[in-house]
Amino acid sequence: MIKKRYADRRDWRRITQRHYVHEQVENKVFKGHVTLLQLIEVTSPLDVRYGDETIRIADAGYVWVQQFPSDAHHAVTSMFDATGQLVQNYIDICLRTGVEDGRIYWEDLFLDLIVLPSGEVLLVDVDELEAAREQGDVSEAEYALALAEAKQLQKQLQDGTFPLVAHVEVMKERLELQLKQGTPR
Repeated sequence: MIKKRYADRRDWRRITQRHYVHEQVENKVFKGHVTLLQLIEVTSPLDVRYGDETIRIADAGYVWVQQFPSDAHHAVTSMFDATGQLVQNYIDICLRTGVEDGRIYWEDLFLDLIVLPSGEVLLVDVDELEAAREQGDVSEAEYALALAEAKQLQKQLQDGTFPLVAHVEVMKERLELQLKQGTPR
């Protein structure tokens, strides 16, 4: 079954205190929703392993900026550590994104791309997509869509034409300013 995931991560118990803000954006680079999640307090840090490298992606003071482009089949989460350094970009391949009861969501198609600060691009969870297809959780059309979207994004990332990696810095500053000026949601 395709899972609906929410940008505010309200259901993620690891985060015990957070600030969250979202905005609908339309500019030359991007049209869609952008969110910023500040992890103020967590029960424990989250480290992930890619080959020989272990990367911390969640801890107190971390900031996640998520971009949900309209009419696209992906969502980009850029994760920054407590010093503001980019840790990774995580691209979820999804069936669709939207807003439900004021909450930004995406319908996860299992397949993901990870872009490390070095520029290395990893395609992950192919096995999860295969299993979902075999179990009937995704249709053949959804399976093909996920693979095509990942292939297109890999090409854009390799040739430097994927705009959302650079766009995140602008959105991070903009949303952090909103948090300072107003009440986080």
